[in-house]
Amino acid sequence: MADKTRLTKKDFVTDQDVRWCPGCGDYAILSATQQIFPELGIPKEKIVIIAGIGCSSRFPYYMNTYGFHTIHGRAPAIATGIKVSNPDLSVWIVSGDGDALSIGGNHLIHLMRRNVDVNLMLFDNRIYGLTKGQYSPTSETGKRTKSSPFGSVDRPFNPIMLALGAGATHVARSVDVYAQHLKKTLLEAHGHRGTSFIQIFQNCNIFNDGAFDEFRDKAQRHNLLHLEDGQPLIFGKKQDRGIRISGCYTPEIVELGNGITEKDLLVHDVNAPLPYATMLAGMTPPDFPMPVGTLRKIETSTYDAATRRQLDTVTEKQKRGELQAAIHFGHTWEVR
Repeated sequence: MADKTRLTKKDFVTDQDVRWCPGCGDYAILSATQQIFPELGIPKEKIVIIAGIGCSSRFPYYMNTYGFHTIHGRAPAIATGIKVSNPDLSVWIVSGDGDALSIGGNHLIHLMRRNVDVNLMLFDNRIYGLTKGQYSPTSETGKRTKSSPFGSVDRPFNPIMLALGAGATHVARSVDVYAQHLKKTLLEAHGHRGTSFIQIFQNCNIFNDGAFDEFRDKAQRHNLLHLEDGQPLIFGKKQDRGIRISGCYTPEIVELGNGITEKDLLVHDVNAPLPYATMLAGMTPPDFPMPVGTLRKIETSTYDAATRRQLDTVTEKQKRGELQAAIHFGHTWEVR
C-alpha cells in the first residue's frame, strides 16, 4: 500500500501539453481525476487508463500512470484483457458518447453484462467533437449538425437506461464542472467491486456549447436531484420540492408544506430492485430534475475473478501446459 501522504495531484500530471480546446469540460474531469487518485492509496504503477478514440480519449497522455490509447470503441475489450491478466491493477476506461455508444456499443454492453471489475467514465457531450461536430447517439432528436443539417431524426440513447439494462452493478452520474460532486462520485465508483459506469455530462463549447445549461451552471444546480442513499428525494432552490410515488413506480413532483412532509417522499435506495433505478433514469428535464449521484449499486461476482478461479482450478488439475504443445494441438497443416 502506498503512503497516501506522499502522493499529490502533481504526481499524476504528465509533461505533455494538454491539447483540448480552451474551455472544454475535459479539463475539469482531468483535474478531478488527478485530485482523487492520490486518495485511492494505490501506487501509480498499479493504475491503468484505457481509452478509445475521441477528444476524451487523449486522457492517458495526461495522466502519469500506465495507459493505452486503443482503437475506436474497443477500450472495454482491451480493459477486460488487462484486468483478467493482472487483477491487482486498478483499471479505468475513458470514453465518449460516440466512442462508447456507437461503434463501441457491443463491447460496452458485454463489459457491463460480465461485470468486469473496472471503472468506466463516459464523457457525454452529445456530439462528435474530434471529427468536428456530427450528431452522436446521445444527441437530441432534431439536432442540427454537419451530418444532420435538417435535424437528426434519431431517438437518443439514455446511457443510464442502457447501463441498467445491460446489468451494470454500479451506475452513477455527475457533471464535469461540479468538482466536489464529481470527485465523490469517482471515489465511490472506485470502491465498488465490479463494473462502475459513470456518465459525466461534459460541455463541448465549440460544437455543442450549452447542451446542459439547465443544470450545469452554478445558478441552475437547483435543477439537479442529488441522490444520497437513505435520504429523501429533495431538490429546488430552497430544498422545498420532492419526489413521491404515484401509482406503480410513477414519479410525481410535490411541494413540501400544506400537509406534505419529507415522510411522504421517496427515500433513495441504491440496492432497490431494478424498476426503481429505471424510474430514476427516466426522469429528465424539463419535466423532472436531473438525478445525479449513484443510482444503483449491487454486489455480485465479477468476470475477472471467476476467470482467475477457473484458471487456477484447471491448472491445479491438469498442471501448467506448454505453449508450443497448445499451438500444435489437434489438426495442424504444414504449408509448403
